[in-house]
Amino acid sequence: MSTVAVVGTQWGDEGKGKAIDYIATRADMVVRAQGGNNAGHSVVIDGKKYALHLIPSGILNAKTINIIGNGVVFDPEGFFNELKDLEDDGINTKNLFISDRAHIVFDYHKIIDSLGEKSKGSKKVGTTNKGIGPCYMDKMERTGIRMCDVLDDDLFEAKLSAQIDRKNDMITKLYGGEPLDKTALMKKYTDYAKRLKPYVKDTSVMVYEAVKAGRKVLFEGAQGTMLDIDLGTYPYVTSSHPVSGGFTTGSGVSPRDINEIIGIVKAYTTRVGEGPFVTEEDNETGDKIREIGHEYGVTTGRPRRCGWLDLVVVRYAARVNGLTGISLMLLDVLDQFETINVCVGYEYNGEVLTDFPASLKIQEESRPVYKTLRGWNTPITGCRSYEDLPEEAKAYIKEIEEFSGVPVKIISVGPDREQTMIRGELF
Repeated sequence: MSTVAVVGTQWGDEGKGKAIDYIATRADMVVRAQGGNNAGHSVVIDGKKYALHLIPSGILNAKTINIIGNGVVFDPEGFFNELKDLEDDGINTKNLFISDRAHIVFDYHKIIDSLGEKSKGSKKVGTTNKGIGPCYMDKMERTGIRMCDVLDDDLFEAKLSAQIDRKNDMITKLYGGEPLDKTALMKKYTDYAKRLKPYVKDTSVMVYEAVKAGRKVLFEGAQGTMLDIDLGTYPYVTSSHPVSGGFTTGSGVSPRDINEIIGIVKAYTTRVGEGPFVTEEDNETGDKIREIGHEYGVTTGRPRRCGWLDLVVVRYAARVNGLTGISLMLLDVLDQFETINVCVGYEYNGEVLTDFPASLKIQEESRPVYKTLRGWNTPITGCRSYEDLPEEAKAYIKEIEEFSGVPVKIISVGPDREQTMIRGELF
């Protein structure tokens, strides 16, 4: 297979960064296709931890071409901060390109994001206040500013000037906030525009030509299926499409150009922010999972809500993404449990549902139907092949495969690259 897409199957934070980094060591090109720097990937190489938010994980491999696609909303400030951190660590950042069709996140998007959340009170969505939603709103309203605009100084300044006036009206009149300093903001972003020009390319052509030439291309997902604007737990979702279909529109390739779709499944379930969570364990069990798994947001530092693995969600993700394989992450976090629950249905009004419902009311009022499995209760971080795993861990993997209908092709038992098992061929 020459092209592989990696998608999150839950609410993000499934460990995609490590899986993507591992596959990227074999890739010629890594493409990020949606979201913004509201996402975060943690990658550990030789004990060194790298936190990536906007830049593709392939940046850690010197020979890999890294693409920020047209479906991404691009924050220049976050980008240059991240770039500096990587360069300070001696990472080569030359093979990095940004789509000329990607929309730009400005300070006014971040202010509106924060003010909008405050105005919702108890009904807030729980955004990262990174300006992602308001930027996508401008995109859909057809008033956004794109990366291609930075190539024309006069055009960029004219568009930005008009947008600052418009957004200041919104900030002051709708939310009662303080207006942004137009002169300072114009200077800040015109300076960014000059620095960005060398990175701006028609990346859809670059990706197409790589695919056509049979190069190994990895499509990197951000967030997860349950945060998809259409298919997730709306309205507690992100503003883009972190499902497999988002790779085609977000990078400019056709669906038939993606050969394999790997779904990243955390061995338990977490989510950040508001919204229903059927298998949440808001108790000692959830606390234990959180502490062992270090479940705190890469981007925000917020503690994640934790619970048992929800196979209803995983099977739903397998269906809507067309998964060809699963990468099972953080299996070692379950090393210290005598028994382990997996959710195989939702009990609602006396009926057991096995398909994930759209209605938040049904989700909130459902109780998990659990199947209890024996834990292995022994460390597995030293295992280097499937055969090395305890029989109970193998039974857990088999349960996931049988319920989802998708083979588990990658198994992670620790944060480092070498703590990864491959079953079958990738690339």
